Amino acid sequence: MWQSLPEFGTGVLYAILIAAAYTFAVALASSTGRPRLLQAARLGAYGTVALVGLSVLVLAFAFVSHDFRISYVARYSDRSMTTPYLVAALWGGQDGSLLWWLFLTSGFTAGCVVWLRRKYLALQPFVIATLMTIIGFFAILMIFAANPFATSAGGAPVDGQGLNYQLRNFYMIIHPPSLYVGFTSSAIPFAFAIAALATGRLDNEWIVATRKWMLFAWLFLSIGNALGMLWAYEELGWGGYWAWDPVENAAFLPWLTASAYVHSTMIQERRGMLKVWNVFLICATFFLTIFGTFLTRSGLISSVHSFAQSGIGIFFVWYMGVIAATSLGLIVYRLPKLRSDGVFESVLSRETAFVLNNWGLLSLTIFIATATTWPRISEWLLNQESTLGPTFYNTWIPPLALVIFFLMGAAPLLGWRKTSPELFLKSFRWPVAVMLVVGVLHLALGKRVGYPAFYDAAPIYEGTLGRVLAWTSGKLPFITVMLVAFNITVVVQEFYRGVAARQRSKSGEGLFSSLFNLVAKSRRRYGGYVVHVGIALMFLGFTGRSWGVDKELSMSPGESAQVEYYDIKYLGTRMEVDNEKRAIFADLEVTRQGKPIGRVTPAKFIYKTGADQPSTEVAKHMTIRDDLYVIVGMVNPTTKVAAFQFHVNPLVNFIWIGVGILILGAMLSMWPDVALEEAGAFGYIRAAASVATSVIFALLLAGGPSLAYGGTNGSRAPPAPTIEAPSPAPALGAALAPAK
Repeated sequence: MWQSLPEFGTGVLYAILIAAAYTFAVALASSTGRPRLLQAARLGAYGTVALVGLSVLVLAFAFVSHDFRISYVARYSDRSMTTPYLVAALWGGQDGSLLWWLFLTSGFTAGCVVWLRRKYLALQPFVIATLMTIIGFFAILMIFAANPFATSAGGAPVDGQGLNYQLRNFYMIIHPPSLYVGFTSSAIPFAFAIAALATGRLDNEWIVATRKWMLFAWLFLSIGNALGMLWAYEELGWGGYWAWDPVENAAFLPWLTASAYVHSTMIQERRGMLKVWNVFLICATFFLTIFGTFLTRSGLISSVHSFAQSGIGIFFVWYMGVIAATSLGLIVYRLPKLRSDGVFESVLSRETAFVLNNWGLLSLTIFIATATTWPRISEWLLNQESTLGPTFYNTWIPPLALVIFFLMGAAPLLGWRKTSPELFLKSFRWPVAVMLVVGVLHLALGKRVGYPAFYDAAPIYEGTLGRVLAWTSGKLPFITVMLVAFNITVVVQEFYRGVAARQRSKSGEGLFSSLFNLVAKSRRRYGGYVVHVGIALMFLGFTGRSWGVDKELSMSPGESAQVEYYDIKYLGTRMEVDNEKRAIFADLEVTRQGKPIGRVTPAKFIYKTGADQPSTEVAKHMTIRDDLYVIVGMVNPTTKVAAFQFHVNPLVNFIWIGVGILILGAMLSMWPDVALEEAGAFGYIRAAASVATSVIFALLLAGGPSLAYGGTNGSRAPPAPTIEAPSPAPALGAALAPAK
């Protein structure tokens, strides 16, 4: 087994499984109160993590040394690839992505064990044991179904097949790891929840322990989804950033339940309520990360993002069954200890708003999960195939998303326990006034500036239901703009009140000093408000699609066309050839309202290794008002007549601005306190993660979207989209996150 690199890698996988099983057994044995066994379990966890790290190093070495005896290396690399892409190929396919998942899980396991030290001694054995079961599952999966070190029966080829050119771009390097960090870090809160249920220690102790771990997971789920949106928008060439693809939905689902938890945990900490709900949300979030991985890799649902079909689906089915049975069984067993200490005293209270918000998020989760799996449900139950496309989601989801959006703004205005009529009027006065003023301005001026308040939506069903849904969709842009104004005003008012209160109590303190000290003393609260501003701006960006324009044209060299307020002249094509591909560029000269703004150059890349699948390289002219997004289709080699798709996407850059603000708010909330007890391992993890995410996203926003077209390695062009009249803000349903 140890005579060659592939055999050595496989042997390490077996060693991981043995080490995880040993650590699991010792951790459970230490729960009887034997500190030496607990120390042995901690050392066993470190050993298991070290073995996982070794397995990743072995596979990475196989890639950089071009060891094509390993079939995974041969399928996803070749000798022409640069080192960054060779490393990224680790997670470019199914087998390697599972090993990368295991590596990240083990990294968080090590961080958690270091952070625990002598804290939560009663919970530690079950936390470590639970984490070992997760590591053990992925080790079993790779040993028996998806071994990244498996060899080819025909021997090693001279060169590999190479990484798919769709994946040879900057987003491949940063998007999957970011999303995987969000997925895998949710294992830590799950382990604490299981430990609390197993030990019966269900007071606020475990909630405090998991709060910032869950916020960390939520932050990276947000970043991963946002990067997926950017990847789709920059590279995939379909004119948008969100298509309700099953794999996109799978990444969105755990974000929704994690969002619900980071709100409801405040109620348990403050009022001792929603204990069952919080345990359920943590378990559901972890379950949905496994469910999303199952959808991506099992072949159950067809998706352009999913990996090839394989036999690993049954392993995930059994594992999801174990997670669900264990979680629900422990919750039922501990129901007497999960009774709430407090009661709801008034409908007009912050607790009620949070609960309604959580029910909205859970309803959205159930709806999207059901719609995503509907093709298989209908096949099993109705014996017929059916598919639910983007139009279905875009019609049904936005109304529920806007209810959640309103509750997000209303909750901070309500008091705990109950809100007096005087406080209610005082709190809502300015946000409602600003909302109404913005609504009136939108009605009066919206059409004049290109953003009409209402539009006529086409019914997707016949009869009364179709007409009601179409009428509702036509009013959503107006409602959304008003709610954006409402939410932002709420945040401004909360900051103003806090600063004013400090200046009254701290005479002589300056405005900026008061603001800094206010946020420093309540980072979690005011960081959350900053997150709300980011989400509000994202809603505004999503709504911009309601006013978008899509047009398909065939043009000859020298011919001009008008798309909205853009005048576009087609100058002709040119070809460039290198060792990998032929690149056909179409040069277009763009004028906006009589003012020249330069050229855009969409392209087709035809690779020697994939001539039957030319990649589409989009070109964009970006402003804060809109993007002109251009795709070139077929080009006649004789006449140079080219087919173009033009998309004018209003307000789309508010999405990326909003995501940046959301990340800033999340980093503010999780930044460690300046105190000795916070200078531990997790404090450094949070600080480092905050800095890393800010740098990555700043580079992304500064560099990626500014390209005239996508990366030098493109993406397979999807089928041409159906061109419709302005449609109901397609991403309003995704307004709570998105991506691949």
